[in-house]
Amino acid sequence: MKKLLLALTLLTPCAQAEPLYVADTTDSPHALLRPVGVDEVRFTSGFWADRLRVCRERSIPAMWELMRDSQYKPFYEHFLIAAGKAEGDYHGAPWNDGDFYKWIEAACSSIAAEPNAEMREAIDMAVAAVVAAQRADGYIHTPVLIKNRNGDASAKPFSDRNDFEVYNLGHLMTAGCVHYRVTGERGLLEAGERAAQFLERAFENPTPQMARQAVCPSHYMGAVELYRTTGDKRYLKLAQRFLDLRKTASGVDGGGGDDNQDRIPFVDQREAVGHAVRANYLYAGAADLLLETGAEEYVAPLEAVWESVVEKKLYVTGACGALYDGASPDASPRQGEITRIHQAYGRNYQLPSATAHNETCAAVGAVLWNWRRFLADGEARHIDWIELALHNAVLSGVDLGGTDYFYTNPLRVTDPQPTDIRWSRSRLPFIVSFCCPPNVVRTVAQLGGYAYAKTDDAMRVNLYAGGELTTDLAGGELRLTQATDYPWDGAVKITINEAPAAAFAIELRRPDWAEAMTVRVNGQKVDAESRDGYVSVRRDWKQGDTVEIDLPMPVVTLESHPLVEETRNQLAVKRGPIVYCLESVDLPEGVSIEEVGVSPDTEFTVERDPELLGGVPTLVADLPVEDAKPWRGLYRPAEAETAKTARCRLVPYYAWGNRGESEMTVWLPRR
Repeated sequence: MKKLLLALTLLTPCAQAEPLYVADTTDSPHALLRPVGVDEVRFTSGFWADRLRVCRERSIPAMWELMRDSQYKPFYEHFLIAAGKAEGDYHGAPWNDGDFYKWIEAACSSIAAEPNAEMREAIDMAVAAVVAAQRADGYIHTPVLIKNRNGDASAKPFSDRNDFEVYNLGHLMTAGCVHYRVTGERGLLEAGERAAQFLERAFENPTPQMARQAVCPSHYMGAVELYRTTGDKRYLKLAQRFLDLRKTASGVDGGGGDDNQDRIPFVDQREAVGHAVRANYLYAGAADLLLETGAEEYVAPLEAVWESVVEKKLYVTGACGALYDGASPDASPRQGEITRIHQAYGRNYQLPSATAHNETCAAVGAVLWNWRRFLADGEARHIDWIELALHNAVLSGVDLGGTDYFYTNPLRVTDPQPTDIRWSRSRLPFIVSFCCPPNVVRTVAQLGGYAYAKTDDAMRVNLYAGGELTTDLAGGELRLTQATDYPWDGAVKITINEAPAAAFAIELRRPDWAEAMTVRVNGQKVDAESRDGYVSVRRDWKQGDTVEIDLPMPVVTLESHPLVEETRNQLAVKRGPIVYCLESVDLPEGVSIEEVGVSPDTEFTVERDPELLGGVPTLVADLPVEDAKPWRGLYRPAEAETAKTARCRLVPYYAWGNRGESEMTVWLPRR
């Protein structure tokens, strides 16, 4: 069927070939669930409608201007130089090609839901430049191609594993699939196929050095999605070969290490280690292969590393990757296996606040990984992490205006900092490591693809947001709307506008933070017992039927496991899926952020000021304050706390840093 669709596309190049999915498991033999298309969901009001509007109207166009005009680095121009259409040298990070492909993916995802002629023109320009730059044999990596173009014949593919060549090519494959699905045109898809075929030849008989080229392995997901889009099994076999190569790369003699998760074969891994982005991309790619092959050897490592993160290495915001730099394994007697790690999962329970790395790309990688696991087993625990990450660790990476970004996402910022921090604590329009901004933008642009999933006779509601869904189900068409102010309010009303004739189930996620959930159908309360985190209501649905959900959203204070030394005797504040933080800009005059604490008994009031941070709900309370005394050394005698309070306001963590320089903390002393 997919090959037929490709052939028909040649005759109708402007028609959309297929629905756009985050991961297309419509024909995956080991998927429990099928996705809903990004283009089948339209957010019309509320939280995600606002964020998508900013993404569509501000983030994607502004990023195109930045990439096209070489304001900071010549993203677009690099492809023109590589194609011989412009003169110049390469100026940028080796992964900037991948950043450009992610922008194409974001822009295509945006016009899938909201067609835009101007954005389509920009996409056409970008795609033409990429296709023109690609070598006849399928290789494309502009740092090397530009050197060759300028007479440096010594520049060769794969001369440095940290040049991110396969990472870039993986994102090209994915962007090619997305572009084809949205536009019906094959140019970028065929470029992705040529790139895959180049890798197929390059890794036919790899040396251990070649086997270790999988730095930040987006190419696992890319090759699998290429198979799903074209139906050509060679790409599935290629993805399988990529993962199998980790057996060649691992071991002391092979030179592997924890930083790139290749010290031991993937199938033997039971703990999340090393560079968090690379790790999460690996886990997402392995989950993709599990969906297609059902390989039992992938089940144990995927489950173990998931539990490793969630139980011992996950921040309260859903972020991951605690360390800037470190050594792994910690204190091992096998000194030959100790390697440097960076931007990485740390030790168990090692979750610093001020020096947290928490790269935005790692949170995006966690979303990609959990989505694929969810499609395989249907368990709400994966959507719970996705929801937590999306509302906090992912969205914190971009400002409310949609044009300034964070690379890292700490949970505490002080002035002065405890140590010199490598990356800015202020939002910036350009970051030297520009991988995160287009990753955030493509994730937000594809949000509709995460909102629902389905079986032949059940529609699973994953995310609550005001909007519309139109899709096929149970042999007919299903159209429904959601009306809600979620995540600020737990009341959700779903209305059936059109239903198939056959009976089907609507399955409603009960979030892990919700202690109670009330469900009513046409005003009548129904049993709200959940299975795998979902409440299922099966019946013959008719036009006009309603489902009403109520999820109580009290403000809760959270404490961490006592082995998390950095936050022992501290509390974090959360309401629904939103984590809150305290910014110094919201403190009364004369009160510093280090003086403020919180109690489990603190009574918060939810307030909404349209002039503050776009009208997001904030939490206001009288918090205990202890007068700070100047430090003259590392230690001093402890004194009893003073019984003083101050009126303070907490803001959603994702919205911090939008009002200029400010101190900030998620965790407050327990008082």
